[in-house]
Amino acid sequence: MLSYRHAFHAGNHADVLKHFVQVQLHLYMNQKDVPYTYIDTHSGAGVYALDSFQATKTAEFDTGIGPLWSATEVPEALQPYLDLVKGMNPSGKMRYYPGSPYVAEQMARDEDRLRLFELHPADVRILAENFRKVEAHKAEQGERARGRRVMIEHGDGFQSLKKLLPPPSRRALVLVDPPYEIKDDYKKVRDALDEALGRFPSGMYAVWYPVLQRMESRQFADKLKRLPAKEWLNVTLTISTPGPDGVGLHSSGMFILNPPYTLEATLRETMPYLVQALGKDAGARFTIETGTQVTGTVGMRETGSGPRVPIGNARRASPLSGKGSLRLPGQSMLREGEEDPRAARKPAGAADEAAPAKPRRAWRPDGGAQPKPQEGRAAGVRTGGPRSDGPRPASGARGEGPRPASGPRADSQRPTSSPRAGGPKAGGPKGSGAGPGGSKQGGPRSGGGRGSGNR
Repeated sequence: MLSYRHAFHAGNHADVLKHFVQVQLHLYMNQKDVPYTYIDTHSGAGVYALDSFQATKTAEFDTGIGPLWSATEVPEALQPYLDLVKGMNPSGKMRYYPGSPYVAEQMARDEDRLRLFELHPADVRILAENFRKVEAHKAEQGERARGRRVMIEHGDGFQSLKKLLPPPSRRALVLVDPPYEIKDDYKKVRDALDEALGRFPSGMYAVWYPVLQRMESRQFADKLKRLPAKEWLNVTLTISTPGPDGVGLHSSGMFILNPPYTLEATLRETMPYLVQALGKDAGARFTIETGTQVTGTVGMRETGSGPRVPIGNARRASPLSGKGSLRLPGQSMLREGEEDPRAARKPAGAADEAAPAKPRRAWRPDGGAQPKPQEGRAAGVRTGGPRSDGPRPASGARGEGPRPASGPRADSQRPTSSPRAGGPKAGGPKGSGAGPGGSKQGGPRSGGGRGSGNR
């Protein structure tokens, strides 16, 4: 399906969140002298005319850039984004709004590369025309043009990631922003990111997504938390209470894999202002979550009317949001006095002869020991079993007798009828619009997707 046209939704509240975060990511990437590659998997038209038929028909910019256009006292971190938008409109009239490709063109340095992909045939032509105008304007001003450092392709951005990662400079910022016209888009995003992280684990990946009533949308962020990234950050912005019919886009999110360490603090300072400036009713709010890869399974969550059982390793980052979750890593160790469930599977007569087994340790992907609880977690939540108040044994693991001074390992003392009988184990040890002078054409898309959301 290729019915989605972003010109009907340009400049709305979801665009404000997406492009504000994108500007912050570029500012962070620009701090290092090494060039980087910006990859936009679903670029759109690049620039949108807010006075076009498409934009004025829905007037969604009144939920986003409109209220911010004349704002004077704004958070410092929001100012670069507003300066970029106003720089497109030197007359002072709000006429043009940038898409993510134009944001990248303005924020990236001359030595950085832009790789832009768009599947819609009309939008990719408008995108190429808008960048031709940008290059011509730079030439008139005597500025250096990017030339071949900008490449625009008519194709599927999901598939294109395979040939671009890892980039030559080993630095990349990837924006994934599909239209979510069909529910399969959610799975495509996750699968593409999973493969991209396998090819280039240190890249920075930013995903925009709508927060809708449909099941795929509600589960999307939790599935992204299980991707093999070192860290993640999830921020959402809601401007109003969703209606009973579920129609319309009231909330959206940005999920960043390998985010800048400075981003969380920046969002804490800016998101309350965006809620105040763009909020429509008491349902306006924001949420911020940060953490590391979740390794638990859905089955570990408790179902019913009670609270969700924490899994993984995430912390609640925004006390103002009223949302968030606490997640703890892995499975807990056996508590003192608990019986090893493996003992029940031993053959008859083997229990008296076999040496006592060591206490089981929590499983971790890297094979390391169970970490201690981090600061800032909820009181009373433990990552392992309670310690005994009494003194530890003089030797041996807790809960077992002293080991023999010499001789074979405990496993080798088991009778031959035990499944683990035998000698030592062989082997080693066990991861659209238009730019100035152009306009975007096309009708509104049909179908589920973003509701009346945006891209």
